[in-house]
Amino acid sequence: MWEKLKTILKHHKATIIVSVSASALTVIILAGIAGAVMWTNNASWLDGISSSLNKNGVPAIDSNGETVKRDIVSEESHIIDVVEKASPAVVSIVITKDVPIIEQYYQEFDPFGDDFFNDFFGNNGFRFRIPFRIPQQKQNGTEKREVGGGSGFFISADGYIVTNKHVVDDDKAEYTVLTNDGKKYDAEILAKDSTLDVAILKVKGNGFPYLSFGDSDRLKPGQTVIAIGNALGEFRNSVSVGVVSGLSRSVVAGDMFGKSQQLEGVIQTDAAINPGNSGGPLLDIAGKVIGVNVAVSRGAENIGFALTSNMVKSIADSVKQHGEIVRPYLGVRYIQITENLKKKNNLTVDYGVLVSRGKTPEDLAVIPGSPADKAGIVENDIILEVDGVKLEPGKSFASIIRQKGIGQTVKLKILHKGSEKEVEVKLEKAPKSL
Repeated sequence: MWEKLKTILKHHKATIIVSVSASALTVIILAGIAGAVMWTNNASWLDGISSSLNKNGVPAIDSNGETVKRDIVSEESHIIDVVEKASPAVVSIVITKDVPIIEQYYQEFDPFGDDFFNDFFGNNGFRFRIPFRIPQQKQNGTEKREVGGGSGFFISADGYIVTNKHVVDDDKAEYTVLTNDGKKYDAEILAKDSTLDVAILKVKGNGFPYLSFGDSDRLKPGQTVIAIGNALGEFRNSVSVGVVSGLSRSVVAGDMFGKSQQLEGVIQTDAAINPGNSGGPLLDIAGKVIGVNVAVSRGAENIGFALTSNMVKSIADSVKQHGEIVRPYLGVRYIQITENLKKKNNLTVDYGVLVSRGKTPEDLAVIPGSPADKAGIVENDIILEVDGVKLEPGKSFASIIRQKGIGQTVKLKILHKGSEKEVEVKLEKAPKSL
């Protein structure tokens, strides 16, 4: 224990005062941090501080090669520091639209009338009756109103912004970017990716604070993450903290209008993500963007999902370089093979992706004329590997393909009618319609 304490003090440059009594050992660390930490007879405190040290007692390095201190006080300080630095780069996206002006009025209506009562009850009838008040509506022109909101964040000083496609999906609406200092900017939508639910916006100006992308391929379950966004479209720059709960999840996300889409290789987190958080950043402890918040599980607590930063970064780089989203294209629809899918369909493998048609007859398994079609891939083929990478759980087929280049030839190992074979496919530029 004392050797561990010496190692910690060496790296934290702290002064130690020890007092011993018959009942307890009290250690007070007076370090270069706000205040002192005091613990009584609890070795786990040392373990808590040294959890960021490797086996040689050297401070741990995060996914971007930076030193991270994780003692009880410094972890909180890191989070506070990250939030202070990142918040100015996070924006709210306000959606406005021309909507009908509906005027409501009431019309008195007596379903029986005097004749009914006189005929049925005689000339005297009832002395009192209660007529109905029927609500009526009429349209009286239109007016611009806020109809929704989401989140986004700057990725460059010259005004490029990342958000979700579903935040800016209404072509008849107008979008305004509201920065943390209360300034408003008209937003231009440069590109939308329907496959990944990503959109790139641009506002006029320069000198904007912006966030940098981290490497999402290095994420580990249990890693601390921070979500910032316009929660409920009302509470700007709301902060929530959690951990990476899972990696390479595949989910079907739907919106309030009944639209749904398959999201591949997303990050699962227990950091609170609420409506309005869509498009906001998911940050690591070093303040790097490792995800873009995209969906939350309905009927569950603290199950949210974020797109991986590596996939989003490739889209952003493409738009900045080419003015549009340029991505490689294989041309197949598929589902990830699981143990359950294997059992139900008597498959011989429990990994890979099954080439399968979509929900409607128009959603063919292999798109005619696509690179996959040219290579002879057909419905019910199982793609097992891409360039030697086995498509096991945790390995996203879409993510692997997206990291390839247009015109690049990839080798696929395929299970075709019970026999394995290798095919070469030359990737092409994805059509704009996809």
